[in-house]
Amino acid sequence: MVLLCVAGLGTPAQASATDPAEDKGSFGISLLDVTPSHRSDPRALTKIVDHLTPGTVIKRRVLLISELHQRRVIEIYPGAAAIGNGKLRVGEGHATNELTSWISLDHDRVGMSAGDKTPVEVTIRVPSTATTGERYAMVWASLSSKDNARPGGSQIDAVNRVGIRIYLHVGPGDEPPSDFTIGTMVPALDDKGKPTVTVEVNNTGGRALDITGEVSLSDGPDDTRAGPFSFDTTTLAPGEPGKLTASLPANLADGPWKVRVSLTSGTVKHSAAGTITFPRAGEPGQPSRLSGVSTSWPTVGGALGVASAVVLTGLVWAARRSRRMSAAAPRQAR
Repeated sequence: MVLLCVAGLGTPAQASATDPAEDKGSFGISLLDVTPSHRSDPRALTKIVDHLTPGTVIKRRVLLISELHQRRVIEIYPGAAAIGNGKLRVGEGHATNELTSWISLDHDRVGMSAGDKTPVEVTIRVPSTATTGERYAMVWASLSSKDNARPGGSQIDAVNRVGIRIYLHVGPGDEPPSDFTIGTMVPALDDKGKPTVTVEVNNTGGRALDITGEVSLSDGPDDTRAGPFSFDTTTLAPGEPGKLTASLPANLADGPWKVRVSLTSGTVKHSAAGTITFPRAGEPGQPSRLSGVSTSWPTVGGALGVASAVVLTGLVWAARRSRRMSAAAPRQAR
């Protein structure tokens, strides 16, 4: 039997080792290098975000960090990923795609004790025949109880892994711009009667986006204000529409309310405003068209991703959330 955990991506998350009875430590992976042309993109601090022309070779370093209480073997490898339905979805185990076939590592297994830090070089070789478009993958650090088992130990293989996302665009010339639009907002009540707002967005640029943000309410009954409240993050491929939802306090008045939405993905920012009224229980909410109130700055990567790298930090820790392994269908990255 195999138990698998996929770590929360982009946000540090503490976790135990594969056998809590023996080792209550944790391990993590961080990105050390980023192309100077992407230094202004906050996502590039924790993800490999790049634009390359066919035939280009780049190298990026990641850092494995052990806070495990015993010496353990950590496996590191590339894995397939895809974007759909507002999420980055990762393949089980060593699942492959076109991008993973371009990736090589200078280590595939590292023995680590408490306090050890081991850099690993990630090389991406883009074939000269590569077609234009986006590709997605992961660099995984994985800890398996099977690889670290004692004789006569448990037959359950618990796997913890944590990874760094790769968003790679391939094509001639400059990187395509990143941008998105904000559309309609729908107020609603969830199954427990708690108010929510859902806003439509659309990726109108040429790069994948991780859109997040917040909503604030004002000019409500008795001139009340509320918020800001955070939206869940949605990840969209180029041309893909999506939705972001925020949960609001249960005691919020029906309204009407003026709302202001502020959304961002990397260096791209948009704001919009409108008016909403929450429906009564059991009734559908009325969509409200939001209008833009500020100008965003679509980003274009100016370099080809081969300039010298800069050192940065941003540790992502392995999370333990054991579950049975499903079939080889892609899973949602958390």
